[in-house]
Amino acid sequence: MTASSPSTLDLLDQWQPPPRKRGPRGCVMLALLVVGALVAGAVWVVISLNDREPVPVKPEFVVPALKPAPRSAIPGDAGPLPAEPAKDAWIAKVSENTDIPSRTLRAYVNAAEKTVKTTPRCEITWATIAGIGRTESQHARHDGSRAGEDGVVTPPIIGIPLDGSPGVLAVVDTDKGALDGDPKWDRAVGPMQFLPATWKRYGVRASGDGAAPNPQNIDDAAMTTARYMCARGGDLGDPAGWWTAVLTYNNSTAYGQEVFSNADAYGKAALKP
Repeated sequence: MTASSPSTLDLLDQWQPPPRKRGPRGCVMLALLVVGALVAGAVWVVISLNDREPVPVKPEFVVPALKPAPRSAIPGDAGPLPAEPAKDAWIAKVSENTDIPSRTLRAYVNAAEKTVKTTPRCEITWATIAGIGRTESQHARHDGSRAGEDGVVTPPIIGIPLDGSPGVLAVVDTDKGALDGDPKWDRAVGPMQFLPATWKRYGVRASGDGAAPNPQNIDDAAMTTARYMCARGGDLGDPAGWWTAVLTYNNSTAYGQEVFSNADAYGKAALKP
């Protein structure tokens, strides 16, 4: 044995007994310890959550279903629009009261304000435009879409193909798919659901920046809704005019009653403090 080789005593000092295998009893004890730790953790979480203040849940905005006979009435007065210094605060309050996204509500209000100046005889209200918007796309929120700060709705909202299937009109393509991406059948487009041919005739650029009107822009869509309804109904402050405009949008009494109910509920909510 050389001087550098370990002695027998050295080897004995370094030797450790091999680890013992756990028997069934040891496994059970380990499992009980793990379960106990998990239960203790869960109890701590529950106690911690109970110590916190409850988070208030905002109630869903409810629209009472009204069923007036066509041409018999118009929705209740939504009150005057606010002057510019107070507009932001008013929009925030009404958005909170009605669950209309503030950016979309601003588009409705701006469309009504501009129309009052360009077509004063029409008397369309923001609440009526909002009534259409709720029915057509839940205020640009259909299927997870939303209106950005620039007004553009993403993802774009495009309706089903109007291919003449059961319960669906047949409308052959009119724009080579430019607006709806369908070169065979037309589809309603945007948060206010215009057919391409209608958009081509009535579409208006709300900003006036010279760009082409975009049906997927909530400002353009709301402004076009006001223009279209005023052109079709004339005086929307009169029951005959209001119903003519709405039923031209969709020739269904049930549809008109739904829009009526929406607009009436929004007008009442806007008057709340």
